[in-house]
Amino acid sequence: MRTRVQAALLMFVVLAVAAFAVPLLLFTASDRTQQLVLARSADLDRFASLTDQAAASGDTSALTAEARRYTQLYGEGIVVTDTRRRPVVQTGGVRADDPAVARLLDAALRNQTSHPAHALRPWSDGHRMFAEPAGSGTRVSGAVVLRASVATAAHDVTWRWTAVLAGTAVVAVACTVLARAATAWVVSPLRRLDRAVGRLAAGLPPEQTRAGGPPELRQLAMGFNRMARTVTTALEQQRRLVADTSHQMRNPMAALRLRVDALHPHLRPSADRGYSGVTAELDRLETLLDDLLALAAAEHRAGELTVAGGPNVHCDAAAVTAAQQVLWEPVARRAGIRLTAATAPGPAVAACTDGELAQITDILLDNAIKYAGHGAEIVLGCAAEGPHMIVSVTDDGPGLDARERALATTRFWRSGRHGRTAGTGLGLAIAEQLLAGRGGRLELTPVRPRGLRVRALVPPAPADGGAR
Repeated sequence: MRTRVQAALLMFVVLAVAAFAVPLLLFTASDRTQQLVLARSADLDRFASLTDQAAASGDTSALTAEARRYTQLYGEGIVVTDTRRRPVVQTGGVRADDPAVARLLDAALRNQTSHPAHALRPWSDGHRMFAEPAGSGTRVSGAVVLRASVATAAHDVTWRWTAVLAGTAVVAVACTVLARAATAWVVSPLRRLDRAVGRLAAGLPPEQTRAGGPPELRQLAMGFNRMARTVTTALEQQRRLVADTSHQMRNPMAALRLRVDALHPHLRPSADRGYSGVTAELDRLETLLDDLLALAAAEHRAGELTVAGGPNVHCDAAAVTAAQQVLWEPVARRAGIRLTAATAPGPAVAACTDGELAQITDILLDNAIKYAGHGAEIVLGCAAEGPHMIVSVTDDGPGLDARERALATTRFWRSGRHGRTAGTGLGLAIAEQLLAGRGGRLELTPVRPRGLRVRALVPPAPADGGAR
């Protein structure tokens, strides 16, 4: 936005400066040209008067002497002829038989005055020709042609244009500085507001946006601060409630388990089924509390990394997945499932920590073993693909339909088609938050003819490997 606003203001500055400078340049050139024309016209009037006097008296000595002195002083040639075009005076290399001069003499003898029509420019050079008839009224007694140099006038135009352009440049620079200052005055509050919105969207306490800029932006900033305080308070209370509830329930849960275990020896054999159900529910509740704590931590960490970034971490994705395959292979074997690994050759450096990638892999493998079914085959893969490092878990179990895949990362959601399965429905939600914090994502795709592939896409580490 700042660039667009500055571009619009600078375009206006360019147009305004051009609208001021161009007419001024043209005026200065026209004014200096007019000065040259007026000066040479006065000289022509003087020589025309001397020519008329010489024609009346028949004495051309005064005319000749004046013309020669003029040429010596100014270096500009003069031609004076009588009514029959016979040269009376020729100085400065100007000849009456020159075609250009002859045309001007003919016009002057027809009682026509000739002055240059075009305004001078800094690059103008050479000479300009002036012609005027001698005589009074309609009586023509001769013609005068003056060849004037434009070097001095063009030099003056150059200096005037230089002064105008220098002033224009100063004005343009000043306007540019003012435009940048005005843009910063308007845009800076918006940038601070954008950062605060980003922190709020990530679930972190936003910075208090300083009131600045136009009155409308100051009012918007104050309104956002009030809203942010309310939203932040609500989010923090919600997060604290989840964390505190999960943490505070551990002690009662531990005490309850001890009491239940203490009661077991005193129960009749017929109560063993009820005892097993109670302990199973206790196990499930403890798992739920652990997952709630893990989800709260993952959400908080994802928010921090999204807004503030983090250290450049990296890990060997191939080594992590290989280690997790070894850990989970006995679990899969006990469930009647064959677990294999398929790691692509080449570097597999992911922009996350070993612990984060191991936790994500554990979640994916745990889900696959739970839902693939007895006799299924699971393949744990690791490969670089495009701009991501991908850890995938593929099974040939019943899979999920399109609606179920869309809901799979929803908290507490579990597929009903597989019957009652151990779990809290928070695993994929935790994995998704861990990936989001590192700029990655989770993808669920079907496998033909049957099965499900879950892919964790993690950005690759920088070329220098980052720092742990």
